[in-house]
Amino acid sequence: MPTLSDPPPAASPEPVARLALAYPARVGILGGGQLARMLAEAAACLGIEVSVLEREAHSPAGRLAAREVVGPWSDTAALAALAEDTLAVTLENEFVDVTALEWLAARGVRVFPAAHTLAAVQDKLAQKRFAREAGVPVPAFAEVTAREDITSAGAEWGWPLLLKARRDGYDGYGNATLRGPEDIGPACARLGWPERALLVEAWVPFVRELAVMVARGRGGECVVYPVVETVQREHICHLVRAPAPVEAVVAARAAALARRVVEAVDGIGVFGVELFALADGAVLYNELAPRPHNSGHYSIEGCVTSQFENALRAVLGLPLGGAALVAPAAVMVNVLGGGSGPARAEGLAAALAIPGAHIHIYGKLTSRPGRKMGHVTALGATLAEAEARARAAADALRL
Repeated sequence: MPTLSDPPPAASPEPVARLALAYPARVGILGGGQLARMLAEAAACLGIEVSVLEREAHSPAGRLAAREVVGPWSDTAALAALAEDTLAVTLENEFVDVTALEWLAARGVRVFPAAHTLAAVQDKLAQKRFAREAGVPVPAFAEVTAREDITSAGAEWGWPLLLKARRDGYDGYGNATLRGPEDIGPACARLGWPERALLVEAWVPFVRELAVMVARGRGGECVVYPVVETVQREHICHLVRAPAPVEAVVAARAAALARRVVEAVDGIGVFGVELFALADGAVLYNELAPRPHNSGHYSIEGCVTSQFENALRAVLGLPLGGAALVAPAAVMVNVLGGGSGPARAEGLAAALAIPGAHIHIYGKLTSRPGRKMGHVTALGATLAEAEARARAAADALRL
């Protein structure tokens, strides 16, 4: 059976079909969750089909895809099936191994973001080092090779600290807050250290958490979305306000920093850049996601072009769309699972009765506490108006 380490076949001229958007056009997506589902929804508006590779059948995106391939992301037969007759392959998550992207690219498949971009951001320690070397302001951080690395960080930077898994962490599942030395042991155990590599970061006394979506095309052209405020609870995003209620100079600083990070990693596609706003007006880089991002979901109804459509435009080499808000304010509220078991939607009629509320349910077959099951977006003349509508609809839903 072929493996990812096998040499590629001899190069052959790229088929003409890959160079033009002949229909039916198809894009491959590594991953089949809600981000891939929303990519598929945006693709349908452009007459584009999607193929999805996910480890389990009947994924949220797989049920909408023209082709659902089931198998590990490292399986070469599955990768080949995903890439068949596609114009490009893209990602819905950063957990795919870089060697899978390299294997596809070596066989003439256009893959965006490219393997070297994913390699720069997949490991959060490497990501922070890369950002620092690119001149991007970042919090103090250090690799964890022994318990003493954490206690030394606490002595130097003060407590609390943030302990992070270097890979495969999301929605708070890979983070732990350390209030003091007594928290080190339980946090390391919960995060799986030493089998799982960790890094430690200084706690940032931020006044707001910000995020910026950046779309970057094959030719280097960029579209920067409005700077938004994200509200986190236990490391999970609960609410997004667009635009962020910050001074114009802070928003400009955040937008410029986000663009610089994406350009530094040579990103092609759509990227979510998370930032900290400090009391003195400074902005610090936190993390980058090489894919559509939860903080950009508001753009579906809230912007001229959604993050998902621009992700497709970017990877296909099409002109990028504008990212301006279509209303003075947009607010998105995540709808999280309230229990464990088969998923079902309750309160949908009540949520839809809220004027101006846009409901998105991700089609996940099972629910668990804290799992992102859907979101609500509302537009308004003010942030307060949009937030009241979005919260009312989200509160009516039970998933």
